[in-house]
Amino acid sequence: MPTGHNTEIRTDIPHSARIWNYWMGGKDNYDIDREVGDASMQIDPDIGTMATESRRFLIRAVSHLAGEAGIRQFLDIGTGLPTMQNTHQVAQGLVPDARIVYVDNDPLVLTHARALLTSTTHEGVTTYIEADFHEPEQIIADAANILNFTQPIGVMFMGVLGHARTYEDLLRIVRTVMDAVPSGSYLVYWDGTVDSPTYTKMCEEYAKSGGVPYYTRTQDQLRAVFEGFEMLEPGFGKITHWRRSELEVAGLRDIAAYGGVARKP
Repeated sequence: MPTGHNTEIRTDIPHSARIWNYWMGGKDNYDIDREVGDASMQIDPDIGTMATESRRFLIRAVSHLAGEAGIRQFLDIGTGLPTMQNTHQVAQGLVPDARIVYVDNDPLVLTHARALLTSTTHEGVTTYIEADFHEPEQIIADAANILNFTQPIGVMFMGVLGHARTYEDLLRIVRTVMDAVPSGSYLVYWDGTVDSPTYTKMCEEYAKSGGVPYYTRTQDQLRAVFEGFEMLEPGFGKITHWRRSELEVAGLRDIAAYGGVARKP
């Protein structure tokens, strides 16, 4: 997610949302994104696994919140390009009247909003807000036009806050949004960590390509994002292992992606 508002689609500069789309088999990307995506996979062959496994984590987390937890509102910040089983499709598949607000400031993401909105249910609401996550107060103000901030909200930051300019910024962004939502709301969060040297090197090389840098951080730094919240089982850990059986994770390669789901008391 870029820092600052864009008014045009740049096809000469790689963009993480489009590269992610490429890794997941999507078509919404340009030559520069495919070139950098391929170069990245040469450095870290597991990045494609991270892309697909992060979406599977999203599906499991949203399914739990819309199902067992009874959440009817979702705020998905830094949503990226639509691919398979997006937040609104998962949530409204279980709860047709669920309300979903996506937030991004990439112009290509926003051009896809209209097409995406046609797949929403008649009972529910799905909409986009154009905003930068470095401006959480603006996100809250805009989202309040669609979501009821007196009722619990599922807040999602899915692998995007590595683009926060500093770790302090990351914490500020999450705290500002979570302070605005009521008790009983949930935080779904993951990011990439320093555990994999090849993944860290890939992120460093990506920054040289002209894309907005993605900073890997330690597990302890990511775990601290959940301080003050009640972690759902199995707690903070690898997103590949969240609410999966031992059999399901047995053949998976380790990826440097950690996070979890927590409830605001």
